[in-house]
Amino acid sequence: MRNFTKILVANRGEIAVRVIRTARALGYRTVAVYSEADSSAPHVALADEAVLIGPAPVASSYLDPERLLKAAAATGADAVHPGYGFLSENAAFARACAEAGLVFIGPSADAIHLMGNKAEAKRRMIAAGVPCVPGYEGRDQSDAAFVAAAEEIGYPVMVKAAAGGGGRGMRLVERKDQLVAALASARSEALNAFGSDELILEKAVQQPRHVEIQVFGDSHGHVIHLGERDCSVQRRHQKVVEEAPCPVMTPGLRDMMGRAAVEAARSIKYEGAGTVEFLLDRDGEFYFLEMNTRLQVEHPVTELVTGLDLVALQLRVARGEVLPLTQDDVTLEGHAIEVRLYAEDPSNNFLPASGRVDVWRPASGDGVRIDHGLREGQEISPFYDPMIAKIIAWGSDRDEARRRLIRALEETTVFGPVTNKDFLVAILAQERFAAGEATTAFLAENFGDAGLEATRPTRAQAALASVLQYRAARDDAAARAVALTPKLKDWASAGTLASRFSYSLGEEAPVEFRVSALGGGRYRVEEGESVHNVEVLNDEAGVARMLVGNVQKTLRHLASGEAKLHLAVDGRSFVFDNLLKRAKGADETASGGHILAPMHGKILRLNVAVGDEVAEGQSLVVLEAMKMEHEINATRSGKVTAVNVALGDQVPANTLMIEMEQTASGASKA
Repeated sequence: MRNFTKILVANRGEIAVRVIRTARALGYRTVAVYSEADSSAPHVALADEAVLIGPAPVASSYLDPERLLKAAAATGADAVHPGYGFLSENAAFARACAEAGLVFIGPSADAIHLMGNKAEAKRRMIAAGVPCVPGYEGRDQSDAAFVAAAEEIGYPVMVKAAAGGGGRGMRLVERKDQLVAALASARSEALNAFGSDELILEKAVQQPRHVEIQVFGDSHGHVIHLGERDCSVQRRHQKVVEEAPCPVMTPGLRDMMGRAAVEAARSIKYEGAGTVEFLLDRDGEFYFLEMNTRLQVEHPVTELVTGLDLVALQLRVARGEVLPLTQDDVTLEGHAIEVRLYAEDPSNNFLPASGRVDVWRPASGDGVRIDHGLREGQEISPFYDPMIAKIIAWGSDRDEARRRLIRALEETTVFGPVTNKDFLVAILAQERFAAGEATTAFLAENFGDAGLEATRPTRAQAALASVLQYRAARDDAAARAVALTPKLKDWASAGTLASRFSYSLGEEAPVEFRVSALGGGRYRVEEGESVHNVEVLNDEAGVARMLVGNVQKTLRHLASGEAKLHLAVDGRSFVFDNLLKRAKGADETASGGHILAPMHGKILRLNVAVGDEVAEGQSLVVLEAMKMEHEINATRSGKVTAVNVALGDQVPANTLMIEMEQTASGASKA
């Protein structure tokens, strides 16, 4: 037995919270680690002890093995749980833990090393008889070798980082003339993300499903699988929706894929939780993709359909115990679907967002589970992955789970950084997804590269917003008054007065609303020739019950006087800017001549210099933020007049990076 009593969780956010809760429930003491950016994060307060391990950048904190080992030594921790991401699949860290006398709650360093390199893993799986996608995983990394291999494999091909995952260092190449550029781009991203620029090639299987098998092994040679998860709904090869079981799975296919996954794990003497990922084509043929030697982000859907706690199983196996169940004991009940809630803007090329979370109200209800590490007032940092929560729903069948998940998303409120919540609802409501027909091409085919056009509020919803903004401005004024009887808040000595609010609702011109208080919580809202009669029945702690016409609605809101209002209504979230109160010059935003950093990030590439003539759509800067590369393109043609940043600079959001003047050709396009 490998006994331990105190577990250091070498991670942050929702997975740190998840692991700490199970560990505490099983009687273990816990240690959290945190960067300067995470000092007030929930996982820090939840643990018995917490250790500051460095500044916000991951290289100086969560990715620094020495700092983590020192934290374990300082607190007397005798085990380490790596969560997922960061150092969870770093063989050197697992080995260093063992050398320091710490139990690493995961597979052996040898297993991590073997399966962490896609090229070596694929060679090993071929030897073990596991079906693999045709490809090239040779040690010759020259462009010429890849060009020759691609010709033999046949286009389209997929370039992949041998040491990577999560879509980084991955490029789809459809023609020969695209390959060399794709190799250069993938190498750069892979080296930056994983410290290795080794690549492999694979035949691109067209429109497959991405199906993975959850495996578990112990130190006594037992390996079982816990069924499959369908993770086909992806954007840029990063999973967005995951579910269990797979909608097209049959008992026979599950048995074959399960046995292949178990054989893959058994062939490397695997211990702990792991996932063997496959591509499943439309003919029912499946091919080994990779093995993740850690707990997966999407493990909750497996927990909900099996009734098992996978973290608890990890701890038992790490102690040297025999797996407490056999393959025959594994049963799947019902259906579970998970979505990843990201701080990102689907209407603006999915740019990551950061900033303060002013309101966080996760949904609750039968069959709903939300894993998160958020609190109100917390800052979403630009230094880490933009996923802020996982929302999961279970149902007796797939459609019940889907309906519950839509409802849970609609009832979850986040005010602050923009999120992909409405995009997730749109995915779940889409006809092909509802029918269980989604493949890895689903998002591209149904939403395109642009993502989702921003949802526009109706005039009726805007009328409600105007009333709430009126009341917010009224309350601000009342708070500044020396003395004011609450009953007089809506009273004016000059009689009924109208306050004006103007919103851009996606129409040709802004729409103006005139709000008049009638007393007793009743308001008259004039909008052109239309009149909305609104009554506020109750309004406490940012939750209002309002009557409009003959319909009552519940709204969540957060206002900044008469200038801005965050509003959640009818299952959607909006931000209303009162154009009449906008500060002078506020509409002079990043025009085509002023290229601003859309987020905090690092300058990876500068593609222009002073004096360059650029065309609309041309790449100007490549910015690394939230572990991804983001290309900033010119929104019009022009001439570069100033470059205010340099390679390697860390720039805050809204930094003026490049200045341009419009050329005659650019003016003609306007």
